[in-house]
Amino acid sequence: MAVEAAEARTPRRRHGSMALGDLLLREASAERADAAGGERPGVAAGQAARARKGEDYALLKQSCERHPGASFSAFAMFDGHNGAAAAVYAKERLLANVLGCVPAHLTRDEWLAALPRALVAGFVKTDKDFQTRAHSSGTTVTLVIIDGSVVTAASVGDSRCVLEAEGSIYYMSADHRFDASGEEVGRVTECGGEVGRLNIVGGAEIGPLRCWPGGLCLSRSIGDQDVGEFIIPVPFVKQIKLSSAGGRLIISSDGVWDALTAEMAFSCARGLAPEAAADQIVKEAVDSKGLRDDTTCIVIDIIPPEKPKSTIHSRKKARNGFSLLKNIFIRKKTSDTLSHADTERTSEPDLVEEVFEDGCPSLLRWLDSEYPIRNMFKLFVCAICQVELESGQGISIHEGSSKPGKVCPWDGPFLCHSCQEKKEAMEGKRPSRDSSSRNSGSSE
Repeated sequence: MAVEAAEARTPRRRHGSMALGDLLLREASAERADAAGGERPGVAAGQAARARKGEDYALLKQSCERHPGASFSAFAMFDGHNGAAAAVYAKERLLANVLGCVPAHLTRDEWLAALPRALVAGFVKTDKDFQTRAHSSGTTVTLVIIDGSVVTAASVGDSRCVLEAEGSIYYMSADHRFDASGEEVGRVTECGGEVGRLNIVGGAEIGPLRCWPGGLCLSRSIGDQDVGEFIIPVPFVKQIKLSSAGGRLIISSDGVWDALTAEMAFSCARGLAPEAAADQIVKEAVDSKGLRDDTTCIVIDIIPPEKPKSTIHSRKKARNGFSLLKNIFIRKKTSDTLSHADTERTSEPDLVEEVFEDGCPSLLRWLDSEYPIRNMFKLFVCAICQVELESGQGISIHEGSSKPGKVCPWDGPFLCHSCQEKKEAMEGKRPSRDSSSRNSGSSE
């Protein structure tokens, strides 16, 4: 009878189901256990800089939490131009804006799968919010998030992130200079901008390709209110998974990369601790070209854990057990994905593995997914600025597509009116605001 009474007092769950709160607590406990188990690589970082204009800013956060027990590291380079306001603002707000685009209690696999789109939304929100402050400055941004052996980088402009691992060099960012990309030149001219070099008396052209009005030599940045909105904040995003050997990252402003190649930077600092390595890279760059620009460098070592190496498996081993949210959140360019933390720990390949890469400038492509993860808990939320929307207030990203009639809740993601206007201006679908040329006529 006592057993029957106890059973009567215990709520029954049909078919072995579990309450959402209990499930989230269990997953958080599993992540804490992983961290305590010593299997995550360590992270060590150092920074060095020499200033000429004082417009370079760096962010080094070796320990961040998205929720208790789920930690990551974040590093970023902000190279301002036409003043430091945009660089300072992005340093203060960007990371929080990115995290605001991801629900707090996702599993690690779901968080890593959500991160590329969250980075894009965070960059666009930071740019949109900064431009309400009526500053004309702008900034390049390279933001790197490290979670265990997974490195995710997002970049606009020409600050650069490079990785050395397993004896090879990997470029984690893309240069958004007009001289480096004919596709970016074409995109800007189609949206109403003009791209060309400075003309001097006699018709001779000098200097790098620039966008007019404004004279900016970058096709993507945060800020730059005095240039047309075809200069976009949509970043290039790349995510890779390191092998058990770890690796070294260098994030630097163009003051370094105008003087040194990636090979030269890694070579001159090999064997040095991160802070000494960063100082040596800056010294080599300044000695080579002189202090013509702010020259800043961050060096990050991803240190393998102290444990025996597992058996090496084939890179093309089939994977399974992916979460639903991970499969439907982003379009991956490769068939390989991150392994499931609980079921695939012994089958991870001991090689550097590309998980995701995309630099598409179309915001629609980034937002268009079968199931917007941010709206998993709040159905009506702007996919960019995260403002809550009343039913019927939001504008579906599918509006104007082949879906006629009233927009239904499942036709999201949704944008608020101001983010929709921002998106249309970036894509050249409405006239950009009037712009005036910079007094300096340069991006640096």
